[in-house]
Amino acid sequence: MRMVTTQPTPASDPLNGQGDPGPAARPPSGDPPTYAEVGVDSMSALLVASLRRGGSRFFEARCQWPRWHALNERRLAVTHHPVIMAESTRQLAAAVQLRYLPKAHTAPLRPLAVCLGLDPRTWPVERGGATDVAVRVTVSDLQLRGGGLAGYRLTAEFLHAQTRFGTCTMAVGRPPGPGPSPGDLTPAGLLHPSSAALGAAAEADVMLARAPQGRLVILPRDPGHPVLLPGRPDVLPLLAVLESGRQATLLYRGATAAAVVGLAVRLHGPVASRGAVVDVAAERGAARFVVTSGGQCAATGTVTLLTAGARG
Repeated sequence: MRMVTTQPTPASDPLNGQGDPGPAARPPSGDPPTYAEVGVDSMSALLVASLRRGGSRFFEARCQWPRWHALNERRLAVTHHPVIMAESTRQLAAAVQLRYLPKAHTAPLRPLAVCLGLDPRTWPVERGGATDVAVRVTVSDLQLRGGGLAGYRLTAEFLHAQTRFGTCTMAVGRPPGPGPSPGDLTPAGLLHPSSAALGAAAEADVMLARAPQGRLVILPRDPGHPVLLPGRPDVLPLLAVLESGRQATLLYRGATAAAVVGLAVRLHGPVASRGAVVDVAAERGAARFVVTSGGQCAATGTVTLLTAGARG
């Protein structure tokens, strides 16, 4: 059946609640999201503290970013890891989809692409327990197939102390490819770089290893990482691919984590959780990366870096 993108008219907009296939089964919209709603294993991983509707396609949310988040460094003044913003967006998308969007009739929808940008001048630094973050959320590009949800785009604008410090856009849809990819053959003699060389806070966050020929291979030190790889998946989730590309770029460019001001990745197929190859090509002020899994291009992405001129 042909995919149709709905138009936001009062009579036909699926977000206005008319024709909702199961409103009685939805959680009360005023209640805070639960960790089960956003797809995490515990309250400690829940970043979204509140979510309320502000219009047909607009929402207001509040997030709390703990200083001791699993991806953050352990120091007195913590600069939050940029993937926390992407994970907040993923959780917001899960909550908005469950509470306000039409149901998907077939396989569950998954994040397929993400693009984020941050302002290092206003990016929050936490010295206490957690950073309170206000979020303005917009849903667009709603796609229906056979009356069920087939995809959408969610854009989140993040503010701290009434100042915007970043934006993140995520495309959600049906997973690409026919199904999970078998694990790639992992070459022998792989060595993990240090976490510092990859811009990771701890050794458990390392996603890459170096093959004898110098190529970078995805080989997580913690196959069940609570943020990147919950449940030990055979196929990498989108944010694990994003973090792999970020680490590969920092190692290739010899840059620090503080130099990253933009991240983007798009899935083209399933990425095996072990053995996929990451290639990086440098550009002016950025780098592009390609992830090859099972001999096929499975993901492409970009890492934007703060240039020397911009630092001043």
